[in-house]
Amino acid sequence: MTSVLTDASETPPQAVEPSPARPVADAVRRRLARPGPATPGFWLAAILITGVGLLLRMVNLAHPKETVFDEVYYANEAWDLLQHGVEWNPEDGTPQYVVHPPLGKWMIGLGEQVFGYNSFGWRIAAVTVGVVSILLIVLAARRLFRSTLLAATAGLLMSLDGMHFVLSRAALLDIFLMFWIVVAFYFLVLDREQRRARWLAALERGIDPSRPGAGNRPRLGIPWYRLACAVSLGLACGVKWSALWYVLLFVALTLIFDISARRAAGSRHSIRDGILDDGGWIFAVFGLALVAYLATWTGWFLSDEGYFRHWYAQTNGLTQDRLLDPLVNLWHYHQEAYKFHTGLSTKHQYQSWPWMWLLLGRPVAFYWNTDGPCGASSCASEILLLGTPVLWWSFLPALIALGWLAIARRDGRAWLIMVCALAGIVPWFQSMPEHRTMFYFYALPAEPFLVLAVVYVLGAIIGPPRHVKPDSDHRLIGSIVAGAYVLLVAACFAYFYPIYSGMDITYTEWFSRMWLGSRWV
Repeated sequence: MTSVLTDASETPPQAVEPSPARPVADAVRRRLARPGPATPGFWLAAILITGVGLLLRMVNLAHPKETVFDEVYYANEAWDLLQHGVEWNPEDGTPQYVVHPPLGKWMIGLGEQVFGYNSFGWRIAAVTVGVVSILLIVLAARRLFRSTLLAATAGLLMSLDGMHFVLSRAALLDIFLMFWIVVAFYFLVLDREQRRARWLAALERGIDPSRPGAGNRPRLGIPWYRLACAVSLGLACGVKWSALWYVLLFVALTLIFDISARRAAGSRHSIRDGILDDGGWIFAVFGLALVAYLATWTGWFLSDEGYFRHWYAQTNGLTQDRLLDPLVNLWHYHQEAYKFHTGLSTKHQYQSWPWMWLLLGRPVAFYWNTDGPCGASSCASEILLLGTPVLWWSFLPALIALGWLAIARRDGRAWLIMVCALAGIVPWFQSMPEHRTMFYFYALPAEPFLVLAVVYVLGAIIGPPRHVKPDSDHRLIGSIVAGAYVLLVAACFAYFYPIYSGMDITYTEWFSRMWLGSRWV
């Protein structure tokens, strides 16, 4: 995997006794060196695409005025957090038992605090993180692909995805879960770049990792980006526990990246030295992620009224909590919530299985109304959680092509994108035998990486830059194919926009968009 990230403020590696300076081989330098800074053209493209995403999501955001789908839970619980610090039952004035951590609701509550308890107020936070996630994918794609064109394509496809669009305009938790995972991914990529750049600096100072001796195993300083990734992962878990799969994956990836950097630098014992020298940071990542996660429960810790807040003292007849009882109580809370999640098998008309998600087998209707004006005798207004079909139906072929390219090219970027995409879908298959109730929007954390998979394949179709391979005909044909695909996605999004945004259209127009018949109704 080629190094492509920039870190202008990185801390130099700690000094060691160097050997006399020696030239670094060009092949090693190419693998470890970072590219130049982003061009003004890139920043213009990033701002324009992010602006398009923002504009699309802000239009008529307050419609409908009432809560849609699970907003009835999360918009209300966010308001409760602002008033009481914990979720609350207004009917009887008692704490409410909920089974998701509070961070996503705190973020929704931020919008309610600024704009009030109304449809705009409880949705604006989702718009904000949705738009920022588009920008982050543009930035990450540039670092992965070293191409303004491919980075812009990734951001545009994210902006024009129906599922991302709908969830960016709704007060549900999944957009916040996806946001923190994307933040963690970006820091992960930055961490890899930083560590490789520090290795290159060590080689340029005369370190020779192929020779034995502690002096040739440099200390590379504090991995600040890795620690920021850990905090982001802890905050992702503070939205939904399903982020735990990304915690495990990203920790494994940091170790793999460290070993790969040592191997590229010429270490003879890259696995052993990587574990010995950098393995300690794994415990730091887990510890920092745990601290960040516990911090999301601050309102519960500070409250005397949170559900199970004094469970141990009340169960054992104590008058007050002992020193560690708040953590014991929180652990009991988690045990009960885990039992709920693993035992959830209530039938729902919009539930679906993981194998259906990439096929758009069962989207979710958020809103339905037939009383609006449309100029016909029969009208329909719907908000349907449905990925842009042309885009989503290309994900599975893109993953297959990505796997083949990962093997054929031995390209770590392809493997990285693939495992991140699969981590958002594959773990859910283990819940199928228990018939657990699942929904299509559970796939949202995988969607940014599925988009990157498509962009990687489009880059392969376009071909390398002219200065690498002067085959202008191949590149022209590839560019036309890729451009036609993006235009087709844009046209498909525009066609489905009325049922993404709840526009009033005729029943005939609505039914013409139900391509899979009863599966989408």
